Amino acid sequence: MNEPQRLFDLIDRREAMYPEKAVFANKKDGQWVKHTIKEYREKATMISYAMLHLGVERGENVALISAGRPEWNYVDMGVQMMGGVLVPIYPTISVAEYEYILNHSGVRYIIVETESLYKKIAAIREKLTTLQEVYTITPIEGVPSIEDLYKLGQEHPQPEELEKIKASITTDDVATMIYTSGTTGTPKGVMLAHRGLLMNVLGIKESPGKDWDRALSWMPLCHVYERMMNYLYQYLGMETYYAENVGKVAENAQETNPYIMAAVPRFIEKMYDKIYRKGEKLTGFKKKVFDWALELGFDYELNPKKRTLCYKMKHKVADKMVYSEIRKSLGSNFRMLVSGGASIQPRLTRFFSAVGLDLYEGYGLTECSPLIAVTNSYAEEGRKVGSVGFVLPGIEVRFDPDSNEILCRGGNVMKGYYKAPDLTAEAIDEEGWFHTGDTGYISKGGYMYLTGRTKNMFKTSMGKFVNPEVIEEKFKESAFILDMMVVGEGEKFAAAIIAPDFDMLKDWCGRHGVAAKTREEMVADPAVLARFQRVVDKYNDALGNYEQVKRFRLVTETWGTDNHFLTPTLKIKRKNISAFYQEAIKELFK
Repeated sequence: MNEPQRLFDLIDRREAMYPEKAVFANKKDGQWVKHTIKEYREKATMISYAMLHLGVERGENVALISAGRPEWNYVDMGVQMMGGVLVPIYPTISVAEYEYILNHSGVRYIIVETESLYKKIAAIREKLTTLQEVYTITPIEGVPSIEDLYKLGQEHPQPEELEKIKASITTDDVATMIYTSGTTGTPKGVMLAHRGLLMNVLGIKESPGKDWDRALSWMPLCHVYERMMNYLYQYLGMETYYAENVGKVAENAQETNPYIMAAVPRFIEKMYDKIYRKGEKLTGFKKKVFDWALELGFDYELNPKKRTLCYKMKHKVADKMVYSEIRKSLGSNFRMLVSGGASIQPRLTRFFSAVGLDLYEGYGLTECSPLIAVTNSYAEEGRKVGSVGFVLPGIEVRFDPDSNEILCRGGNVMKGYYKAPDLTAEAIDEEGWFHTGDTGYISKGGYMYLTGRTKNMFKTSMGKFVNPEVIEEKFKESAFILDMMVVGEGEKFAAAIIAPDFDMLKDWCGRHGVAAKTREEMVADPAVLARFQRVVDKYNDALGNYEQVKRFRLVTETWGTDNHFLTPTLKIKRKNISAFYQEAIKELFK
């Protein structure tokens, strides 16, 4: 059948090609419950009818605040089919951010998942100037629910009107508006058309195995990368299992045996750290074998032609003794980890691929729906470590001759920032090129590589430009470092604020007889500081003199979304961190 032109065409395609297969599954009362294509269509249609009856107009924004679950999709498609624009919002942002986004988008109707989210919105309801009603997915006594919307749709069907509207919607119409997570400044509403997200889906449809029938989803579907993958699973006829929460990903994977899962680099780093810590507790022969297998994984060649016979023999032994046990933690079928949102450490690409969990990278931004480039397995040279792959079909890329900034043009580029023509003009030039703010290059064979982000680079007093992200990524290869921010604007050298992995550090203190127990004691202990100095010295050796971290400060806080040190996509908020550690940073340069 014809390829989908609007996102909601995925429902027709799914019903025509995979009528018997479940579309989604989630856990209720300890059991996995599957949801059919029939239920998907019926409930999405009821949402459409309800919105029409409520007077929602074509192009009007409707907000959804929820983790990934089947109902997320029902609302998504229901709003789209009647010509509305879905505004998905992270469940983890602050009340102040909710107030700004909901007022800026002018929504009249909001669907929230839980009682805690409902209470957040209720607390600011009087400040939301356009709001008329809030519906919940989880039932709350006395509060309108999604079931009320289904019932409203059943009582007021408008099939002819809905079909008329659907027929008039084009692939270039805005389907959704996603507010950027905002590492700097105020969140901006990115308007994305059906075309852009579908270009992404069709551009990567050949990467998963043709016999893969299950995927696991744990990231919020308002994360545009996870959302696009969610559409890909629907296109390919996979059943999507929504994890209960991030802490239960491994448990849910063992229960459902998925083939594929998307994740952000920070999650993958934590996966590795957990494996590493488990190995650190081993002793004797088992410890030696584990350490050997770990190092062998870091030497893994992605291209089979480059693996020597000797390496293949060693890998077979390592797989039997170590790697197979690691794979079991994610079920019996797991084949692919798809990483997006930031660069992944090259050693992790090698390691997880050696284990049998092929790690694929994608590069893009929310403004690009989101992918610009992605790795694939069918290229002549296959995947290459450190590369984010190939530019997707239908997308043009060029590089600014002065800064090497990546410029992108194509149907994947956003329609603009909502209510911000000036910001749109800054981001998209007169020739239609979107300025990404990232730097990079394309090597022989068409492989794209990233080298940094222009906005985060700083200049020392010695006139040297420093790219902090490259340094941070290198240092975070250490299991001791959970988070790190390099500073030094206008100073003689680069320094760093380091947030240790205290689980790892506590284990290390116990094994080495260090008496420190609390975080405060650990970061002040001479033995701990000496151990971190050795880590810093090790990674400094791979850097130029002006890039080296000359001084560092260990801090006790965990960097997260709750204290606004990380964005919902788990990137560090440099301004917030700099402000919080203002005095500590001053001390570094005295």
